[in-house]
Amino acid sequence: MNHEVQSSTVEKVTAITNARIFDGEKVIESRSVVLKGGTIIEVGGEIPVDATIIDAEGATLLPGLIDAHVHTSIGGLRDALLFGVTTELEMNGDFTERGRAIQLKNIDDVADVRSAGMAITAPGGHPDELLPDDGEIPEFILKELEKLSEEDREAMLAAYAHDHEEVPQVTNVEEAIKHVRAQVENGADYIKIMIEEGTVMGAPGLPVLSDEILKAAVDEAHKFDKIVIAHVLTARSSQTAIDLGVDGLGHLFIDRPAYTPEVVQAIVDSGAFVTPCLVLNSSILGNPAAELANDDRVHTKLSPDWIDILNASFNTFPQGNLENSFKNVMDLHRAGVDILVGTDVAPVPVPNLGGLAHGASVHHELQLLVQAGFTPIEALQSATSKPARRFGLHDRGRIAVGARADLVLVDGDPTTDISDTLSLKAVWFKGVQQR
Repeated sequence: MNHEVQSSTVEKVTAITNARIFDGEKVIESRSVVLKGGTIIEVGGEIPVDATIIDAEGATLLPGLIDAHVHTSIGGLRDALLFGVTTELEMNGDFTERGRAIQLKNIDDVADVRSAGMAITAPGGHPDELLPDDGEIPEFILKELEKLSEEDREAMLAAYAHDHEEVPQVTNVEEAIKHVRAQVENGADYIKIMIEEGTVMGAPGLPVLSDEILKAAVDEAHKFDKIVIAHVLTARSSQTAIDLGVDGLGHLFIDRPAYTPEVVQAIVDSGAFVTPCLVLNSSILGNPAAELANDDRVHTKLSPDWIDILNASFNTFPQGNLENSFKNVMDLHRAGVDILVGTDVAPVPVPNLGGLAHGASVHHELQLLVQAGFTPIEALQSATSKPARRFGLHDRGRIAVGARADLVLVDGDPTTDISDTLSLKAVWFKGVQQR
């Protein structure tokens, strides 16, 4: 019986017609897309006679959105999909290939996910300053567990136990190499290193591994053909990461010192990408995402707990200026650096990590990129084709024949008014309509 159901699903044909189509790079002339099973089989071609027709007049069809920086959970992956975010890229956690096989077994109503596994950091280094230090499961996680099914509860407890068990210490080159190999063995899709001295996180003096140790980790990851992303929040740490040979910066530096042009040029010359997480920078500066939280297209989809989180902020560097982040990201963008959409949202609603929520914050990030100076089309590229290309996800991020059928249909035209991305009409995940 299960085999028959699966076969029937694979053979289903759907034609989305009369849509404005943004293909991940540009708006194209074609007005129809045909899906068969989990794959796009036609773009602007002949519509099969057996196809189920969906008239999308007045709407825009986009590739499924990609959040290139999250910390997630089963609930987070569900919320992401509600907002048309069909892929989340975890930057410190347990959704490696091995973790996905355990936690997501028989779960199909969540976004796809890739993971760095456990990031490389100094003992007592970032993100320890954000976590409880008594070894107990925090109340906010217990509260979330009460809402879950028994299966989800067990998976979340397993994930929490894994993420908070005694992580192997990295204090020298040999331990760094061993840590990278352990992540690769667990099926990490890429590697993450932490360079965070705590200045903008309200924890100055955080321990950071030496350049020699971090360089050994980067080099070892590259031996396994894994790209390396660095957590950095200042211009100086960004320069350090580039000097170490990383492939991408997981944040945008918040400060803007006199030597900013040199840092920008170093990033350009390296070929690295940048995931600015402007939503996080805004929160660090003390700005809640209240306007997003009050949007009818958001608060009707999120739990009250997540709405409360959106209405809060990190507020660890209120002396900063968001205009600096806007100038920094535009300097990089104009110089040709690939800018990716990411949010750095937490796996569950955490009171001190405010201003961010799964799925919804991707739309907020798009709005902030446009506010900084991106065109709407450039912002949409940063949430579709660019992260897919930079992370080697060649089956998604585009609307093209043979691509995975992860699609988002929205009312209006987000290629001219970016806020229209929140006006969701339908989401397809691997060809299956979710809403």
